[in-house]
Amino acid sequence: MEQVLRRVLQAFVRNGALTVILASGRTFTCGDGRGRPVTMRFTRRTAQWGILLDPELRLGEAYMNGGIVIEDGSLADALAILMGQPAVLPHWARPRELLRYLMRHLNQFNPRRRARRNVAHHYNLDGRLYALFLDSDRQYSCAYFDRPQASLDDAQLAKKRHLAAKLLLTPGQRVLDIGSGWGGLALYMAEAAGAHVTGITLSEEQFRVARQRAVERRLDNRAAFHLEDYRDTAGCFDRIVSVGMFEHVGIDHYDRFFRKCAELLDENGVMVLHSIGRSERPSYTNPWIAKYIFPGGYIPALSEVLPAIERAGLLVTDIEILRLHYAETLKIWRERFLAHREQVERLYDARFVRMWEFYLACSEMAFRKQALMNFQIQLTRRQDVVPMTRDYLAREEARLRDRETVASPPLSLAGE
Repeated sequence: MEQVLRRVLQAFVRNGALTVILASGRTFTCGDGRGRPVTMRFTRRTAQWGILLDPELRLGEAYMNGGIVIEDGSLADALAILMGQPAVLPHWARPRELLRYLMRHLNQFNPRRRARRNVAHHYNLDGRLYALFLDSDRQYSCAYFDRPQASLDDAQLAKKRHLAAKLLLTPGQRVLDIGSGWGGLALYMAEAAGAHVTGITLSEEQFRVARQRAVERRLDNRAAFHLEDYRDTAGCFDRIVSVGMFEHVGIDHYDRFFRKCAELLDENGVMVLHSIGRSERPSYTNPWIAKYIFPGGYIPALSEVLPAIERAGLLVTDIEILRLHYAETLKIWRERFLAHREQVERLYDARFVRMWEFYLACSEMAFRKQALMNFQIQLTRRQDVVPMTRDYLAREEARLRDRETVASPPLSLAGE
């Protein structure tokens, strides 16, 4: 079995400098020897079998369970090599790839009860965990690095500003925030733009924190939060925004999602959808991510999203692709998380720490080495609702920036 593992890994890893130590103590190298050297050691023979049987699932499981340890370099360095090869998957994993693609509709079936359970799996974790590595506003989505060397707090503020600029907000407008998280974007729109915002989420923990934050900042008269599925929302809104929630909708629900948004959006309204996407063809969710991190989630290709928008009768007025912004965001999150690993272990355990390290590192490398990106799609119901050119964005961002200095309280440090 060890000879088989050696042959398949050496055939797959063509780039980089990877040394593999087997459970028996035997050692071999893979790659062309270039770049940061990494040494990966198997501590159990079962982990070696797992990599042969199902590398997409078993690599992450082996690391989180201690079956693989990184002796030279870091986990991120190892994943940069493994995920940066000419082939996305080893040839022996192709049959499972086809099966998972055929099963993706079943795995993404998200009726209300299942959607709420999937959200609880990830977003109802102890709030102290997120405070250790997110920015002070707890933005748990791709930041927008509008200038080199921007801090995480500045980049997340720039993201909120950028989204608000695309919404063309004016005081008093009714705004719906689908998937409002801990309330940061909704509170920003209420505070900096004077909008009346309704935020909806399926996470009980995020709902509780968002309402508390609105009261503390005396914005509860302009920012209301509800524990609600988007399919049950009623009313009419001048603006709709959704950030980091569309990945949880599921491909068979795209038509319903956009039809519901078209129903809720005023005739003169504007919507902005911010989501992770894939730059290549449709695929399926990584099985390790689906099992341990985001059950029911899926990252869509634009070719799966745009037809549903068209069928809903909405017009696409702008699409922006953010490529490496999330890679930089995830790198900062990973570094902060690892700086607090002892505190995370006290909250949960060592296995949880390794699991989340793998999640953050493999997500970062998916943006750096593979075809993931973020897209922001601006939608309207009429052609003449937004300006003909994008010049307005700089003006809107400047206006909002001026309002931030007046309205925003001092930022606290992450973890406080």
